[in-house]
Amino acid sequence: MMKKVTFVCFALIVVFLFESSAQQISPTPDQIKALTSEWEGERFPDGRPKVPDALLERLKAISMEEAWGILRNRGYHNQFENDWIILRDDEVMTGRAVTAQYMPLRPDVNDLVRKIGKEEGRAQAGGTNSWPIDGLVEGDVYVADSYGKIVDGTLIGDNLGNAIQTNSKRGVIFNGSVRDMAGLMAIDGFNGWIKGHDPSYIQQMMLTTINYPIRMGRATVLPGDAVLANKWGVIFVPSHLLADLVINAEFIMLRDQFGHQRLREQKYTAGQIDSQWSDEIKKDFLNWLNEKQDLPMSREELDDFLKERNW
Repeated sequence: MMKKVTFVCFALIVVFLFESSAQQISPTPDQIKALTSEWEGERFPDGRPKVPDALLERLKAISMEEAWGILRNRGYHNQFENDWIILRDDEVMTGRAVTAQYMPLRPDVNDLVRKIGKEEGRAQAGGTNSWPIDGLVEGDVYVADSYGKIVDGTLIGDNLGNAIQTNSKRGVIFNGSVRDMAGLMAIDGFNGWIKGHDPSYIQQMMLTTINYPIRMGRATVLPGDAVLANKWGVIFVPSHLLADLVINAEFIMLRDQFGHQRLREQKYTAGQIDSQWSDEIKKDFLNWLNEKQDLPMSREELDDFLKERNW
């Protein structure tokens, strides 16, 4: 399945990058809209979905299992990746994906990429690995596939790390490596989920695209996906599913809180809580919800959700 997805993504890259009528490093806003056509809300000028900041903040409290289960039930089976080295594993990061694809260096292709980048007004000083960073805005997460290269595959050091934090106030998720770990750790507010680190600098690699679909291990990522990264892994939520995922996961958390509390109180047995609830338990739960003051959602959102809830 993942080989098929990778082939399709590569085919898209070839079509958009090398057709004479569409030579570009990034898709046009209309092309990004086509890639993310199920999103109906606000968008950035580059076409990426602009999921609300409030939902990204609420997403921080969602567990990987809850998010994974909801996505699987919606038919999205390839959105999670784990086995990361995490700079600050006690923190949670959410944001909107800006994607980048790197490949082993091929001089003729790299020359074309640089030529197109110059025509697009991209920075000519330094390496092309700075190009995705230049376009970051607050709330973005820089997500890059550099095919797991560690030695000579370091996409950033502390200089670019400072630029990323300044622009996005977030961090990075790399299927690859970084350098200057001590310097990166010294950047307040910066975090990273990476596959390795090395003192070497980037070489024999080339940037091919920005904001096209990419593969991150066993996950497929589109520009504008909502990112949830914590110590248990990273999940990429399609923008059009974020609101539904958050409210459903929050409701599951409330059910679990209620169930755990009633088990501690020995009001119900484990079998009663861990199976289809009786009408008595449902009524007890609804009364418990009505009295609860610290809901993760607004009371209006909860009431609307319960109208459609299928027990």
